[in-house]
Amino acid sequence: MLYPLTFRPLFKERIWGARNLERLYAKPLPPGHIGESWEIVDREEDQSIIANGPLAGRSLSWLMQNDGEALLGRTKDANGRFPLLIKLLDCADVLSLQVHPPAHLAASLGGEPKTEMWYIAEAQPDANLFVGLRKGVTRAEFERALQTGTVADLFHRLPVRDGDAMFLPSGRVHALGAGLVIFEIQQNSDTTYRVFDWNRKGADGKPRQLHVEQSLKSIDFNDIEPSLLPRNTTHQDSITVRPLVNDPLFKVEALTSVSSTALPMSEPRLRIFGVVDGAVSVEAGGMSVNVAKGGFCLLPAQVAEARLHLQPNTTVLHVTAD
Repeated sequence: MLYPLTFRPLFKERIWGARNLERLYAKPLPPGHIGESWEIVDREEDQSIIANGPLAGRSLSWLMQNDGEALLGRTKDANGRFPLLIKLLDCADVLSLQVHPPAHLAASLGGEPKTEMWYIAEAQPDANLFVGLRKGVTRAEFERALQTGTVADLFHRLPVRDGDAMFLPSGRVHALGAGLVIFEIQQNSDTTYRVFDWNRKGADGKPRQLHVEQSLKSIDFNDIEPSLLPRNTTHQDSITVRPLVNDPLFKVEALTSVSSTALPMSEPRLRIFGVVDGAVSVEAGGMSVNVAKGGFCLLPAQVAEARLHLQPNTTVLHVTAD
């Protein structure tokens, strides 16, 4: 019988990272510039390990192989793997300008499609996103700007603040600016094609690899000046609900409590809860799991009659997949 699951995070050193995941969420970071915390992942080279209950020490891959139907329910897997990859990102410096290949081209380019969304947990006053292209930019102009090192000028820039969110379908060219801490929900993929990397050098002192040919084939050049996701909310008893993403790959909404409340989760479906602010507990399968700010809990589809308990002024990203 499955139960609400938590996992040990996997920390990734990045040239653009820092120590903000330690400051904000008390993550036990190793030394270095830590840019990513992979919170839920099922990749051949990277595996989430269950941290709680009778299955502690087992990998997410093991769970998929041994109890995948109970874990996923009606949710489709990703070629036998868990379909989503959940991360926290600490962007102390700007990331490379990049794109992920669309589904119809990914295999021919030797990669995997990746649709994702960002929820901004913390933004410095001058923080911005680079997303899509400015109005009037043509592919020919884009290719010329790659040669002159001015391609960043052709990107659509969006100033952002805490609580903003952006949807990034495969093919949308993008970069995270400096001064951001992000919750990232994405397809289970690790294919990124770098278009431009600000002429910076990697840890080995050499320029990081670019993927210009693959990028030009992947970029949607009709994707002009996309907008942030709306902040519209509805009220349900003592919480507000903000719909964010409704995509065939995953759905995301932000739940914010006004006072202490308990939400029933009776429909048998895969759910993930990510705590942006405050704290929650997830009660199901005869167990109760406490999740602090910056933490995640996976509720398997088999676990019915669950309850999500939110403390006052708590914001949770509620992720489901079909």
